[in-house]
Amino acid sequence: MTLDPFTEVLMVSRLNPYLSFNGDARQAMEFYKEVFGGTLALNTYGDFGQPEAPNADKIMHGMLETPSGFTLMGADNPPGMESAPGQPFAVSLSGDDDAELTGYWEKLSEGGSVSVPLEKQMWGDVFGMCTDRFGVPWMVNISRPES
Repeated sequence: MTLDPFTEVLMVSRLNPYLSFNGDARQAMEFYKEVFGGTLALNTYGDFGQPEAPNADKIMHGMLETPSGFTLMGADNPPGMESAPGQPFAVSLSGDDDAELTGYWEKLSEGGSVSVPLEKQMWGDVFGMCTDRFGVPWMVNISRPES
């Protein structure tokens, strides 16, 4: 945990499920909001610089935060990346503590496979995807302060 010196807010890392969908993430995430309540934020591929892409209206990232403290994230798979049966999820690690999250990434990816290297992405954060040596898929997102 770190204390943000500018806002004096305690920043913590978060661990939660991240669900993958084949085109119906919006409907699924809205359904989960009906079930659990809370605040739902949905961002499309078009929102992140791909307004002309065929998947521009599909969900690139969705996050539901509930009054009970649950966090559920989900997205539509990008074209050409279909979800494998039995693998409709990943475990998401996110926060702003670069050293902590990079350390987790290094340990999780060691002996496993990396599908997206841990590096800066179009939305400005550092992000990577790997599958650990036990076959569990992981996503790590390190938030970067807005400049």
